[in-house]
Amino acid sequence: MKRLLTILLLFHGWLAVAQADSVGLKESMARLDKAFVGKDAGELQTLLHKNISFAHSNGWVQHKKDVLNDLNSGKLSYKKIENLKVLILSIDDKKATVQTTTQAEGVMSEKPFQISLSVLQVWVKTKKNGWQLYARQGAKQ
Repeated sequence: MKRLLTILLLFHGWLAVAQADSVGLKESMARLDKAFVGKDAGELQTLLHKNISFAHSNGWVQHKKDVLNDLNSGKLSYKKIENLKVLILSIDDKKATVQTTTQAEGVMSEKPFQISLSVLQVWVKTKKNGWQLYARQGAKQ
């Protein structure tokens, strides 16, 4: 009986950690979208991993410096980012893979756009900054 109780307590503790990580991950995702729309370079600096690969649905691939430069220059700006569906495909204490169905509106090279995307994201959890976006690939729906 003691063993069963011990196993149940350990399992319960593990579930609590997993739930906390998924909540923190979703909060980081929301912060990222808000930072893009609000052009918050400081928040993006925190949420984007230094080695990020940020691939757009048109085949355009950016790294962290590129994302921040385009935000500052106005080359690409977002007016709205809405995740209609979020599916955490896998998560542990160091990494997560997420699939979203996303609608975005913005301006790219002075031309307005509206787009529906299926987005695959890879997040890593760092000691210093918590969840950071490591890779992103968008595909038009």
